[in-house]
Amino acid sequence: MQNESLPAGKGWHELGPIRPPSEGRDRSLLIRVTRNCPWNRCQFCRTYKNKTYSTRSVDEIKRDIDTVKTLAEEIKAVSRRMGLKSLIRREVIATFMDSHPELYSTARNDPDSVQRRYESLANVVHWLSSGARTVFLQDANAVQIRTADLMEILRYLKESFPTLERITSYARSKTLARKPLQDLQRLHEAGLSRVHIGLESGCDEVLAVMEKGTTAAEQITAGQKAREAGISVSEYYIPGLGGRKWSEKHALESARVLNEINPDFIRLRTLVPRRGTPLAARIQAGEFEPLTEDETVAEIALFVEHLDCTSHLVSDQMCNLLWEVEGRLPEDKPLILKTIKDYLAKPLSERLKIQLERRLSSYLHIAGHLDGELARDVDAALEALERDSADAPARVQKVLDTIKPAFI
Repeated sequence: MQNESLPAGKGWHELGPIRPPSEGRDRSLLIRVTRNCPWNRCQFCRTYKNKTYSTRSVDEIKRDIDTVKTLAEEIKAVSRRMGLKSLIRREVIATFMDSHPELYSTARNDPDSVQRRYESLANVVHWLSSGARTVFLQDANAVQIRTADLMEILRYLKESFPTLERITSYARSKTLARKPLQDLQRLHEAGLSRVHIGLESGCDEVLAVMEKGTTAAEQITAGQKAREAGISVSEYYIPGLGGRKWSEKHALESARVLNEINPDFIRLRTLVPRRGTPLAARIQAGEFEPLTEDETVAEIALFVEHLDCTSHLVSDQMCNLLWEVEGRLPEDKPLILKTIKDYLAKPLSERLKIQLERRLSSYLHIAGHLDGELARDVDAALEALERDSADAPARVQKVLDTIKPAFI
């Protein structure tokens, strides 16, 4: 029997395209505050290219929060009626969806609309199953909206969901540097727990070439100000972003800037040039020389050697080759550097096997299979490695060049 408690007009909440991997791991509820990116010029990013930035009204966002609350309450009610004491099981979701064909039936709705409703429902279900503890505010720079509006949204979230322990958002350094400290303190008091900042580099030359729209000095101001306001700071560093020309300075200056900030988290995001980005076009034109896998690992070693902070170094994204390069600084630095040194000390054939195996593992996680031509290239690379032939590096690189651009 259909439950009439769901909003008559919608029954699903709007979602943006991305969130940090850590928010995915924690199964955060996604609430879209803005659409797309207000800057949208970074050479290495394609997420929001050809998309228009806009803000959503507070009332619109509140309606989405109300929709999530109603969905969550009805799903739990279905669970209780089935004798499962609010536990979220497959049969609960199936029963809930069966009771709402007006939302989830392709016979009544176009496929794109049904897909959006499935995605919304999946987000709510995963959030509930993890304890409904965390929320991530989308898209690229939610803190850019008026402080009073964001405070109202934060308070409404906490009022609507008493189990919340953390609310996070992406934030641009330029925005945080310009925000008065008092505004950031008010946002923290209203419920903003953490900001994810795309530092990318602490080298002004790299920031300029990549059109990041900020400077090293602004990065420091932004990170320090957020921390002073009581907000947890997660900074992202992109190994390889300086290419061969700026690799050393990129590593050293990024470490210097992060030492000044002393963020709670430093997250590694190895450069993977995405098809369709300005950077990919520059590589094709010979204007940017990317690092090899081993050169990137060596750059990370240089970067870590010069970190002098109490941050948690994290490697939680598939673009990184050595997932195990992480730990608490400074106590875990010797072990982190040993891990890198041990890898670089391996014979070339062993390093190539690691590169191929790990990159294939990530690719299969996304694609699920290898198509005919790629499968043949993989077989040829494996055979070359088995024979330790002279063309093994080229054959492995051919596979990597094909699969890495697909990484999320």
